[in-house]
Amino acid sequence: MTAMILAAGRGERMRPLTDVLPKPLLKVHNKPLIVWHIEKLAFLGFSDIVINIAHLGYKIPEALGDGSRWGVSLIYSDEQICGGLESAGGIVKALPLIKSETFLVVNGDIWSDYEFKNSFDLGEDLAHLILVKNPEHNQNGDFALLENRILNDAKEKFTFSGIGYYSKKLFNDLECVKAPLAPLLRLVMQDKRVGGSFYAGRWHDIGTVQRLEEANITSL
Repeated sequence: MTAMILAAGRGERMRPLTDVLPKPLLKVHNKPLIVWHIEKLAFLGFSDIVINIAHLGYKIPEALGDGSRWGVSLIYSDEQICGGLESAGGIVKALPLIKSETFLVVNGDIWSDYEFKNSFDLGEDLAHLILVKNPEHNQNGDFALLENRILNDAKEKFTFSGIGYYSKKLFNDLECVKAPLAPLLRLVMQDKRVGGSFYAGRWHDIGTVQRLEEANITSL
C-alpha cells in the first residue's frame, strides 16, 4: 500500500518557526515530525511514500532525500508553484504517484503511536477515518461514530486524527484545484460510504508553538 504524508501547509499558527522551516520538519524529541512518520511506515512495511510539498517545500527533499536511508522510496508531489492545494487538492494532484487503489494518508503535523495498517481493506467504503478523543482545542469534535460508520452529526463527536485510508475512487472525478477534504467526506457520508474507528492511544496535533512545546515535554 502507498502512504501519503500531507506536508504542504503554511503553518501560520506556528510562526515564527515556520518562517524558516516547513512545519513537518519541526522537531519533537529532537526528531522532525515527518521522520517519525517515515520511520514507522518503513518499520510497518510501507515501501512507497508520497509527500506533497509547498511552503518552503524544497527544504523537505533536501532534508530527507530519496528515502534510501530508511529503505523506502520517497516521491514528492510539488505544489510550490501553485502555492498549496489543501488536503483534497493535494491528494488529487498526487494520485498519479499513488500505486495502490487503497492508500493511507497522514497529516505531517501530528504525532501518534497509532500503528498504520499496510493492508487495510476498505470493502465497499470510500474512506476509513481514525478518530481520537477531543483535545482541549477541539472540544466539540469533528465527526460522529456509530457502529463503525462515520456520521456528520450526533450527540457525541470525536476529533479526526489526520489519519485515514482512502480509495482512489473518492478522488477520480475531481479537478486538481485548491480544496479541503472535509466537505468531500461529509458528502459521501450521506451515502454511508465512510467507515471509522476510535483510537485511544497517544496522539498530538502539533498545530501551534505551545502544542509543539507540550509534545516535547511529554514522554513518548
